[in-house]
This record gives sequence, structure tokens and C-alpha cells, in this order.
Amino acid sequence: MTASSYEETLAYISKMGRFGMKFGTERTRALLDALGADRGLRGALIAGTNGKGSTGACLAAILQAAGHHVGFMPKPHLISYTERIEVDGAPISEADFVAEFEKLRPTLDSVAERLGPATEFEMLTVLAVAYLAPRADLLVCEVGLGGRLDATNALDLGLAVITNIDLDHQKYLGDTIEQIAEEKAAIIKPRNKVVTGCEGVALSIVEQHAAQADAQIWRLGHEVLVTSRARGWDGHLIDVTGPGFEHRGLMLPLVGDYQPANAALAVAGAHALGEIDDAAVRHGLASTIWPGRLQVISMQPRVIVDGGHNRAALMRAGQSLRRLIDGERLVVVFGMLSERDPAQLLPMVRTMSPAAVVFTEPASAAGHVIEAASLARTYGKGAEARPHAGEALARARELAGADGNVLVCGSLYLAGEALALSRPRMERGVG
Repeated sequence: MTASSYEETLAYISKMGRFGMKFGTERTRALLDALGADRGLRGALIAGTNGKGSTGACLAAILQAAGHHVGFMPKPHLISYTERIEVDGAPISEADFVAEFEKLRPTLDSVAERLGPATEFEMLTVLAVAYLAPRADLLVCEVGLGGRLDATNALDLGLAVITNIDLDHQKYLGDTIEQIAEEKAAIIKPRNKVVTGCEGVALSIVEQHAAQADAQIWRLGHEVLVTSRARGWDGHLIDVTGPGFEHRGLMLPLVGDYQPANAALAVAGAHALGEIDDAAVRHGLASTIWPGRLQVISMQPRVIVDGGHNRAALMRAGQSLRRLIDGERLVVVFGMLSERDPAQLLPMVRTMSPAAVVFTEPASAAGHVIEAASLARTYGKGAEARPHAGEALARARELAGADGNVLVCGSLYLAGEALALSRPRMERGVG
């Protein structure tokens, strides 16, 4: 298969529109049934407002260290669609992506005659499951949006993980924590095991869903406990205990004050899926890689990329970053999708106390972003607009100076573009 045929396949899949949505699991379930793709497939379905990807990456790494062949379905991708389909840490090749889709086409056409055409997300979900099922004995799948009506909720993998719940995607999920919790807790299936980091009213709703489903539940801060010691840019040392397990002095290389909680959910999830020894937990966490989350991509100045794109994620990333850089100069590069509210996100940028903010527009989300000039006007003093991400990053480096810091944030699409822009520099050995 050629690279051009891969691009043609992506173009076909995207005909419904990258940002088009049809909520519900009926088509996905019909496609999976026709293929027999997920019969007997076990693993974890992970929902939550923030931390889904980090938790999934930690869990997949632990399970792989324990000797399992692990399929991982993170969302969305940062640079390439192939990132959404991984086996034992390696993404699907472009050739296999095309070949798997060609095998799927007749089933897509057949189901479309009865239920209408599948959306891009539904096609990608079914393609991933069909490819991973014969290659993996455990599947770790990140929910796309919400839970109840997300295509991934057609899967019953035996373990439901709900990281946390905060306000996000209110247009689709509801305007209150209670409404959003109801959507996300709906991934719990009868007699599942449940691991959650939820608190307050959200936890009460998750507990209700678990009780109704006769599902065993482990709660962070109750059955599962975590303590951590920060190690700066090297991550954390953590202790995790839970029903029947205890691990001390685990090295977690992920940066961010919120990552120990995600890692603890992953450790608990691994134990919920079966017997896991200390060596697997220790090696798995230590080897976890999760790009685009307070990730340093270059130095002089230090450039950090974070995909946080809602109020809670930006607040946590900002708090963690300020502790890491202390009083050093900070310049922010920021871009956001039009589905989000600047009134919620821009105050989070201010709390980071940046010396300047360079607003930009992720090209990969063209037509679905807020104009950089508009954001700069709204933000006011200290703001500039550079619509092209490359120009924005160059300007931010200039403003930060060699001893300063640049944070790229506000959108996973922008994070992906910053990572792609950094590749030539890294290949040339440029800091």
C-alpha cells in the first residue's frame, strides 16, 4: 500500500466530516455483530473529563509488562490517525490501516442500507476493534465523548474506569456535574468491575450506577489509596494500595501533579483485570510514555506542550507548571476550538501569570477554531495574534528568551501541530 492510498482512505472516512456527530451505539453494535469482532474481548473502557489517556497509557503499559498482548485505543490522535490503534505500544502501519478498512467496506455498506452511513468515529472504532481483536488478549479503550451515546459504549470489556468528572462538552453532555456524571457512568455494564477517581455528587452517581448494575466498585481515596513525592521534571515516586495489593516506591515518569491519581487508577484497574505482580506494575509505570501532557519538546527556551483543553485541565496544568518553573519567565501559545467558551478558558491562562500570550489557530481544525485576533482582543494586555502555529511558536520563543519557558496549550490539535513542528528540530539535534 502507498502513502497516497492511506490519504485516500482517510479522505473517504472523513466524508461525514471530522467534527460531524451522530450519537448512539446502534450502528457500531450492528457493525461489530456483523463482523463478530468483539466476541469474548476483555479489557477496560475508560471515561472521564480528564486523565483518560494518561490512565489508559499507564494501564496498557502495566498489562504489557505482565506479559499480555495489549490493544490500546486512545483518542484523539496528536499527529497521525494511526496513533488511535496500537498493539503492544506500536501504532498500526498505514498499509495495515488501509487493508483493514478495505476488509470493513462491505460490512459498512450493508449496515448503511439499514441504519444509515456510519460516522467517521464509528468507522474508526470498528476498524480498531476488528484489527486489534485477533492480535490482543486485552483491550484498553478510551471513550470519545461522554459515555452513554459514545460509539465505544457498544463494547462491554468487563472493567469500567471513570477518572473524574468536571464541566466539559456541555453542549452535548449537559450543564451540570450531575448530568455529565449520568452520561459517563452509563459505560458501566451489568456485573462489571468499576474503578473511579470521582468525588462528591459525581461519585454518588457512579456508585448508583454500579449498584444498579451489580458491579463491584473501587474508589480512589476509599478502597484505593495513593501517596506521591514529586521529582520535578522526572515525574513522581508513588505508593499505591488497594484490595489485596500494595506497591511502594513506584517510579512514574509523567509530569503533572494530577498524574499520580491517574496512575493509581491504572494500577487498580490492572489488578481488577487479574493477577498482576509487583514487577509488572513497577516496570509498566516506569516505561509509560504519554505525549502531549506537560511534555518538554525542546530547550533554550524550554518548550512544553500540553493538550489540556477544558477549564479543569488548564487549571491543573498551570498549577503544576508554575511549581516546576517557579518564578521563571513564561510565555503561552494558545489556540482553541469554537465549541468551547473563551470566558471559561482565558481566565485559566491568566492564572498562569504569563509574561505574554501568543494566540494562534490550529490548522488541523480549520473552520472550527476561534480566530487568534479575536482571542487576543478579548484577553487584552500582553496578547498577540499569530494565526500560523509555526509563527506563533517562533514568536513565543523570541519573547521567552533562552532562559525562559513556552507553554503550548488550549487544544489537542495545537499540541499535535507543535509536536510535528518539533520533529525536524529534534532530528537535527537542535534544542
